[in-house]
Amino acid sequence: MKILLIGSGGREHALAWALARSPTISELVCAPGNPGMAALGRCVPVKSDDAAGLALLAVRERVDLVVVGPEAPLAAGIADKLKAVGIACFGPSAAAAELESSKAFTKDFCRRHAIPTADYKIFTDLIRAKAYLGSREPPFVIKADGLAAGKGVVIAATRSEADAAIDEALFYKKFGSAGETIVIEDFLPGEEASFFALSDGKTALPLIAAQDHKRAYDGDKGPNTGGMGAYSPAKIFTQAVQTATMAQIVEPTIAGMAAEGRPFAGALFAGLMISPDGPKLIEHNARFGDPECQTLVRRVQTDWAALLFAAATGRLHEAPAPAIDPRPCVAVVMAAQGYPETPLTGSIIRGVGQAQALEGVEVFQGGTRIDEDGLLRAAGGRVLTVTAMADTLAAAVQRAYEAVDLIDWPGGFCRRDIGWRAL
Repeated sequence: MKILLIGSGGREHALAWALARSPTISELVCAPGNPGMAALGRCVPVKSDDAAGLALLAVRERVDLVVVGPEAPLAAGIADKLKAVGIACFGPSAAAAELESSKAFTKDFCRRHAIPTADYKIFTDLIRAKAYLGSREPPFVIKADGLAAGKGVVIAATRSEADAAIDEALFYKKFGSAGETIVIEDFLPGEEASFFALSDGKTALPLIAAQDHKRAYDGDKGPNTGGMGAYSPAKIFTQAVQTATMAQIVEPTIAGMAAEGRPFAGALFAGLMISPDGPKLIEHNARFGDPECQTLVRRVQTDWAALLFAAATGRLHEAPAPAIDPRPCVAVVMAAQGYPETPLTGSIIRGVGQAQALEGVEVFQGGTRIDEDGLLRAAGGRVLTVTAMADTLAAAVQRAYEAVDLIDWPGGFCRRDIGWRAL
């Protein structure tokens, strides 16, 4: 197969790494890609939010499969455009991707299909939203309805913090059109986990779970980010929890979306709170998570090209359950100073090759570029993801930070406590 991979982040580099190992691939094309992906395939400068340009590229390149990494092209309808020209796409239609592109849609969907989630209310009016807080107890969860790069959620410990979060979204328009509608949810106690399954619109195939670290700084302090690290397996996510998640959340989601005329084909990411009375859905994403995907590709031992093609062509029921490497994997994100608000770009990064030479280590690039001087530089917020596998979680954590310490990048920072809950 000739495959076009859309995206340029750490998740997409990880997918490129997995796809390039497939014996069924003849060529990998990446759009727009990054320097790490350029070592695995041919990069073409078409932006990942240019759905029409990407569809034209797929036709021109005569690809057999398009794999969509980020959420923006899915919400823009790239899968629909590819279907219209007869090209298989791993990723849901715009209508199915609304599971991620609208939190209000997903909350109402959960209510219609009896999927366990927190109580909530939807608002477009600032006064009514603040009045509703008076009937609830803190902490409050305030979410921008649309896509906000993982930064549209505020967990407010006090009423004043919640008021400020509502002001930011509805008055100051911090999230633009994505925040014109907000969802206010009850806070769910418990421990978070991210679970991934594949679907072809009818069949759901479970993969694995990971635990993400959303806050910017050690000890779960600082602002929410797109994710500062992850580890898998997640200790909290037992086999009993997986069975309940499939039966109560994933399978009802796939069946419900099909029943509503918007079958979901692609990667279904269930962000969960593992509460004392079982798993509850925090949010759905319509693609693999970043940085969870970086642990996923290392632990799931399969022909990724064949597996994703089966999901894209309605033949997932024929796919064997992939083998899972039992060893833990840890992913540490190295971000540019100033992230998540205003990351500083242009700083020089050295030592990636030395880090990657360590046993069990793979370094995935995200926001990077190579200038005319041949030097690797920061070009985004989350710049590198250092992954490590070992026989125990503690050993994997130690190896990951050994690799981090070999990377010479004064312009970056990372959390030093990834995996702390399990350890």
